[in-house]
Amino acid sequence: MQQSNATFFYLKQIINKQHTFFNHNQTKDIAFRKNMLCRLKKAIRKNEKNIFKALHHDLGKSKAEAYMSEIAMVYQEIDTAIANIQKWSKPKHVSVTLSTFPSKNYIYNEPYGVVLIVAPWNYPVNLSLCPLVGAIAAGNCAVIKCSKNSQASSELIQDIINDTFSNNYIYCTDADINHDILLNQKYDYIFFTGSPDAGRKVMKKASETLTPVSLELGGKSPCIIDETANLKMAARKIAWGKFLNAGQTCISIDYVFIHESVKKAFITELKKEINKRYANAAFNDSYPKIVNRRHYNRLKKLISTETKIIGGEYNDIERKIAPALLPETDFNRPVMQEEIFGPILPVMTFHSLDAVISQINRREHPLALYMFTESKANADRVMTNCGFGGGCINDTVIHLATSEMGFGGFGESGMGAYHGKTGFDTFSHYKSIVDKKTWMDLPMRYQPYNKVFDFLIRLFMH
Repeated sequence: MQQSNATFFYLKQIINKQHTFFNHNQTKDIAFRKNMLCRLKKAIRKNEKNIFKALHHDLGKSKAEAYMSEIAMVYQEIDTAIANIQKWSKPKHVSVTLSTFPSKNYIYNEPYGVVLIVAPWNYPVNLSLCPLVGAIAAGNCAVIKCSKNSQASSELIQDIINDTFSNNYIYCTDADINHDILLNQKYDYIFFTGSPDAGRKVMKKASETLTPVSLELGGKSPCIIDETANLKMAARKIAWGKFLNAGQTCISIDYVFIHESVKKAFITELKKEINKRYANAAFNDSYPKIVNRRHYNRLKKLISTETKIIGGEYNDIERKIAPALLPETDFNRPVMQEEIFGPILPVMTFHSLDAVISQINRREHPLALYMFTESKANADRVMTNCGFGGGCINDTVIHLATSEMGFGGFGESGMGAYHGKTGFDTFSHYKSIVDKKTWMDLPMRYQPYNKVFDFLIRLFMH
């Protein structure tokens, strides 16, 4: 208890220092923000080799996968922010209406203040530092909390952050800090990435102080393959997107819905692709492992409930599970009752695309949706009639990899978005200002009112 109290008051002291530093307005200076982003990028470059080692230790990621899905995306966010902060920060002039005439109307953006960023274990570098880039670009101070499940990566991120920045500006806590200690503090914004259950707890706690939040969650993201799809290409891209990080990706395909007429041919193509890309995966050093024993045992249990399994070999020592196809599953099976978050791919068939749309919309909104088709009409039907966070047509996952589009979900899959300008917007409050001119003051707004004033009010405010 004494140690917990000490941790609570130490963190509170740091947050108070950040509030004080923020109120001095240095973080609002454009040159300061750019300098801090350059400093962050330099620190990451200096530690690239250590990042590779940590990610391999925690998740078994190869250098290629670690760079592609973690480091490169942070660099892209930093470069985009540095190039655009000046433009993003300018007040936006908006049209004057008769009700505000004569005036000039502007929308100003301002940082919230001290923001909390809570990052998960599956992409510990990407999902802690990309939000941080948005927070810095918008002019905030920040407290970061990484996951204790990716211990080596979290400790390294903590060292990088705390060696690079003063803790009165940016601070990274211990990964194993008690969540009550973390959340029982006064922040101006909370950005959380993790499970829906944990997201509910964060939102409930934030509601006590009316602190605004962004929640990046997950869900069961579907992939639809219609009868016109290029099956060879679909198999290649689905295998890559599904088995990236051994399926431990919030926007990973959770299940496939395929037209009954092409299911057999698709399974054949997917098996070829898995044999080519993931041969002996459970004992392959470049194939990622499951993050811990609890998740590993959960995934093994899900596989064991199926009667038809293709692949799915285990390596209990390294906690690796080879790609597993479940070609005869349905919505009543255990594997379809929770987000899988592993290298298990259920495959179900459909006859009617309308029935697929109905099935998806009856469930919680997924974070992602993917469709493989050569029919623009079919793609348009799905994209306009299904509710989901974001996705791809004839590809998987890559919609996350651009700073030109916001990324986020709604409902069960979260709220709010980030990346690029959207991330800057997330960590900014937009305030509307009417700059009223003094050379005219319309009299009809003032008491006492009369019929002429009534007429003029209707004329001006219609």
